[in-house]
Amino acid sequence: MDLAAIQSALRERNVDAWLFYDHHHRDPIAYRTLGLPDNLMVTRRWFYLIPAEGEPRKLVHKIEPGHLDSLPGEKRSYSAWQELFDGLKQMLSGHRDIAMQYSPNNGIFTISLVDGGTIDLVRGLGKNVVSSGDLVALFEATLTEEQIKSHFAARDAIDAITAAAFQEIGRRARNGGTNEFEMQQWILEAFRRENLITGDGPVVAANKNSGDPHYEPTSANALPIREGDFVLLDIWAKKNTPNAVYYDITCRSQSEFRRHSKRCARPARLGRNLLRNRSHPARRLLDIRLTRACEARSNWPGWELILFIAPGTQLGPKCTRMARTWMI
Repeated sequence: MDLAAIQSALRERNVDAWLFYDHHHRDPIAYRTLGLPDNLMVTRRWFYLIPAEGEPRKLVHKIEPGHLDSLPGEKRSYSAWQELFDGLKQMLSGHRDIAMQYSPNNGIFTISLVDGGTIDLVRGLGKNVVSSGDLVALFEATLTEEQIKSHFAARDAIDAITAAAFQEIGRRARNGGTNEFEMQQWILEAFRRENLITGDGPVVAANKNSGDPHYEPTSANALPIREGDFVLLDIWAKKNTPNAVYYDITCRSQSEFRRHSKRCARPARLGRNLLRNRSHPARRLLDIRLTRACEARSNWPGWELILFIAPGTQLGPKCTRMARTWMI
């Protein structure tokens, strides 16, 4: 924990103090920001106050008195409810605007971790609870140079694996076929070779399964993949190093576009041709809306860049969304 930096940030934002609170590990942000071990057995509530000026204060239960001993500041213990109330009142005395892991109307739900009853308790003491969102962004969500490098390293490895996966799908599809689960395991094996780890397996989804955002193939439910099928890959992983950052990409293949694009000088022209030709098979697969100002150019050998626009999207020269489309 960088106490001086936190106090400086509080002063810059005219916030009197930042109040951390936890019970049963409800607030992982508190543990990471304060540098507390995440394996503590927390069966009682603790509070830690960092004021904009002065020494921090601790409020811990008598059964778990040492939970905050690694942090600087004066410690007070409680047991009964009234002792907790009096301790919190004394801790917050002299401060009005209190930052907590709270977001008005739960607007940023990853920040809004303090329960409503505790917010009521602090407000009942005459305090103005404000969101710690800006502080969390500064001290918890800002990437270090090493983390940025780990993200780019994961990007380079996963982009190569993704391209190779589509090539492997195409090779297998032209030689008897494969299925979603087999290709997922192929990708996971590639992860192991590249020292990549992931909490959940990649999505390999063919045809109708590509419409299920959280689909994950198993050996029992996997659909076959044959030549001409629509295949979606949703792949995420990070390097197996401390504090590494994930890289995530979603890609799709469609052989119909490859066959049709041979008659088109540019992918944008392909889109306009498909709009005119309502009977073309690709029209049944994707809704494509293009303006004359939208044009995609391929910067990667062997890749086609097609412009995909969600139905109803209002387009302008600067409001486009690109997706990578591999052709098998």
